[in-house]
Amino acid sequence: MSMALGEMGVEECVRAVKARRLSAVDLAEAALDRVAEQNERLNAATHILRDRALAEAAAVDEKIAAGEDPGPLAGVPYGVKDLCDVKGLPTTAGAGRLRAAPPAAADAAAVTRLRRAGAVLVATLNMDEFAYGFVTDNAHWGITRNPHDPDRFAGGSSGGSAVAVAAGMLPFSIGSDTNGSIRVPASLCGIFGIKPTHGSMPMEGIYPLAHSLDDIGIFARSAGDLALVDVVLREAGGRFAEPLSRPALLGGWFADNLAPEMQQALDCFDAVLGPLPRFVPNGVGQARSAAFLITAYEGGRLHHDALRADPMSYDPSTRDRLLAGAALPDQVYELALAFRDIFRAEIEKAFARYDVLIAPSAYGPAPLISHPYIRIDGAEQPARANLGLYTQPISYLGLPVVAAPLRSAGLPLGIQLIARPGCDAHLIRFAEELEGTGLIRAVPPSGLSFD
Repeated sequence: MSMALGEMGVEECVRAVKARRLSAVDLAEAALDRVAEQNERLNAATHILRDRALAEAAAVDEKIAAGEDPGPLAGVPYGVKDLCDVKGLPTTAGAGRLRAAPPAAADAAAVTRLRRAGAVLVATLNMDEFAYGFVTDNAHWGITRNPHDPDRFAGGSSGGSAVAVAAGMLPFSIGSDTNGSIRVPASLCGIFGIKPTHGSMPMEGIYPLAHSLDDIGIFARSAGDLALVDVVLREAGGRFAEPLSRPALLGGWFADNLAPEMQQALDCFDAVLGPLPRFVPNGVGQARSAAFLITAYEGGRLHHDALRADPMSYDPSTRDRLLAGAALPDQVYELALAFRDIFRAEIEKAFARYDVLIAPSAYGPAPLISHPYIRIDGAEQPARANLGLYTQPISYLGLPVVAAPLRSAGLPLGIQLIARPGCDAHLIRFAEELEGTGLIRAVPPSGLSFD
């Protein structure tokens, strides 16, 4: 059963449970077993919620037995990034200093919506401390490893959420994205993810990093599965939307510093679809810098009192960045916010001609844990801070993005499919159509099949 679950998506699980081919308890037990089997090797989960999972699954089975509708996600096991409130657990946000915090009095709004839809919460999932990093190298919980090669990073900060799905532990998971924390790990692990239009998902009960940029989103192994969960989180009426068209590739900044593997994969993608038109936006470097400053300033202000009271309780890598942010003057922050209007006008030029903008999610394949660097402009830079090279400028404007795995022969590579604000459902439909061509598709680790 555990191997079968590893190859089942969201829609397959729902169909099996509603048709009584499998019980929700069967699926929950299989997911619990698989998380336990895989976690020692990959370190994706921080808490395995056996009692809660079995109770939620039993409630779904009881509804089915009574002839009631168990909900659109009936019996589907899932996990949440460890910054989502889970009733009865401390919300650590990946921080050792919060491991003894008072337990959450209630679930996060997103968890509540998923439970009402019949989904079954199985685990909380590892992350960079306070979501401030791109590799999920956590001083308290340890490093989350890539299921395609455990010697490599999974990406972050939602690395545990990505790995749980990519390794077949769970059909979907919830992560968060401030500067690329869903898009980067989705790409390095070979699955789909969505960073929604900023402010469009329920954020109650989510531990913040930078309120101007934070969003929760979804990891899954198909665009269709993203759509099913997206509808539930939005409490929308239905999942069907007209797909977008008129795609274009972003050039300039988004074509520089690519690894040879990524360049080759993008060239193949472009050759099949086009060649696609190019749009080269101005001001991308400034937009990335502005996103960096906003994150540092808002994060630094959020943690100011705790840093003053007990700085040594923080992971040194996180502490130093937050301290630097807390020292930024208000005028710098205001300038970083003000540049949005300029950069938004630049990107609107692209959207006047195209519906979907396409860019890499990361420079190339996952970096080695033993060599945590990527090459930017000829110099090696720390991966923890710089894997968001192509994602941060997009977060800056709050645009919806589907992270999609490219078809490739080696380690996973991924692209961003970017749309105007509010076009999330239409963008997911575009991704579903593109997935149907085979140009984008989830990349299973050895021993799994997602077909």
